[in-house]
Amino acid sequence: MALATTGALALAAIGGPAMATVASGAGRQTAAAAATRTAQSGAKTSAGRVSSDRAAARKYAATVKQAAAVAAPGRAQWSAPVPGASLSEAYGVADSQYAAGYHTGTDFAVDSGTAVVAVGDGTVVSAGRRTSYGNTVVVRLSDGRYALYAHLSAFEVTAGQQVRAGDRLGLSGSTGNSTGPHLHFEIRTSDVYGADVDPLAYLRAKGVGDF
Repeated sequence: MALATTGALALAAIGGPAMATVASGAGRQTAAAAATRTAQSGAKTSAGRVSSDRAAARKYAATVKQAAAVAAPGRAQWSAPVPGASLSEAYGVADSQYAAGYHTGTDFAVDSGTAVVAVGDGTVVSAGRRTSYGNTVVVRLSDGRYALYAHLSAFEVTAGQQVRAGDRLGLSGSTGNSTGPHLHFEIRTSDVYGADVDPLAYLRAKGVGDF
C-alpha cells in the first residue's frame, strides 16, 4: 500500500507539470484569440471613426463653402458708363443743331483716352463709325434696351462679343460731330435714332448713381 501510494504520488508529481503546461498553453491560445478579436474589433471601430470623421469634414467644408458664397459680395450687375465722371450736358436739352431738336443722350466730361465700360451685361451690336456720332459702340443689354457710346477714339470690342457690366468697350475721344473730348451716352428702346429714353433715370432705376 505504501508503494502504491508512493507510486501514485510519483505519477501525480510527474504528470502535474505536464498538465499544467498543457493548461498554460491552452490559456495562451485563448488569450491570443481574445486579443485578436479585440484588435479586429478595435480596427473596425477605428475605421468607422475615420469614415465618420471624413464625412464630418466633408460636411463642414461644404457648409463653409456655402457660407462663403452667401457672404461674398457678387459682381455689380450695372455700372455707370464712366464711373465717377461728371456731366457736361444733360439729356433732353433743346438744341436745334440736333435732328431730334433736343439732346438725345447725356454727355460725360472726360479726357480723350478715358476707358468707357458696359453699363450692363449684353451683346455688342456694332463697333464702328456712325456719321455724326463718330466712332460708336452699341450694346444690346440683357433687358432689351440698347446702350450707345459715341465719339470714341478707340474700340476694344467687336460686333457679336458678349460683355458684362464693367467690361471695357473702348476709349473716349472727339470723333464725329464733337467740339471736344467727351462721351456721349444714350439708352434706346431700339437701335434707331429717336428711340432714346433718359439714360440717367434708366441707370438710377438699376441702382447706379456714381455720376
